[in-house]
Parts: sequence; C-alpha cells; structure tokens
Amino acid sequence: MNDRSLLSSALIGAVASARSMTPMATLAAARLADRETSGKLVLLDNPVFKLGALAMGAGELAGDKMKSAPDRTVFLGLLARVLSAGIAGAALAPQGREKAGAAVAVATAVPLAYLTLAGRKRAMSCIGQTSSGLIEDALVVAAGAAVVALATRAKSE
Repeated sequence: MNDRSLLSSALIGAVASARSMTPMATLAAARLADRETSGKLVLLDNPVFKLGALAMGAGELAGDKMKSAPDRTVFLGLLARVLSAGIAGAALAPQGREKAGAAVAVATAVPLAYLTLAGRKRAMSCIGQTSSGLIEDALVVAAGAAVVALATRAKSE
C-alpha cells in the first residue's frame, strides 16, 4: 500500500470542509450512474439514501446563500462534515481500509473547515455573500465530482 492509497479519502475530506453534503451527493450521483467504490458501504446502495443525499446537497447549495446561514464551524456544521467526510472517505478508500479512509477524510475536513471559512469571509467582504457562495459552490462541486469520478469505476456486469 502506498501513501496515495488514501488520497481520494483526503481529497473528499477537503470537499466536505467547504460543503458538508457535497461528498454524499457526488457519491449518490455516482451510484445512480452505476459506478462503484472500492470501499464497501451498503448505505450507498439504499435508494432512499441516494435521493436524500442528492436533495440535501442541493438544499445546502441553496441555503448557503441565505443571510441566516450559520458558519460551517458551528457544532452542527462540523458534525455534518465529520459524518459526510467519514462515510465518503470510507467509500473511496481501498477495500479493507475503510476505517483509515474515514479517519483521513475527517482529519482533513475539520481543520480545513476553518481555513475555507476564512477564505469565504474574505471573499464575502470583496464580492458579497451570494457571489462568493456561487463561486465556492462551483469550485467545490467540480472538485467533488472530479474526486469521485477518478476514484470510482463502472460496475462490472
């Protein structure tokens, strides 16, 4: 096993630092597109979970632009990041290394949440909440989609 074996888990943790539901939504979309992950997670095969993850991902993108949206570093925001990063990190880890993948993803997501929040606040002061949020959305969703696309494979028939 080389050091890159958990790279996808670390990268999906970075995605979770900025958008807590994006890792789960991108994994759900991948499963709907008949892609599979190396880590085994039965949860990802539940249709209700997949649709819920997609809905929550879309809801988070919309809700983030609201003036009343809490900072990502409040307790519930960090908890959502821990759960999402952990599940996604496990799914993208090599089979048999799911626990390590979850740990790496969480260890990436939590500290980076503070860094991504600082960057967002700086952007908000320059271009406003909505514009900065839309730019962050585009970057984070693209990153999440890229990580999941590169870390998954078509289901073998």
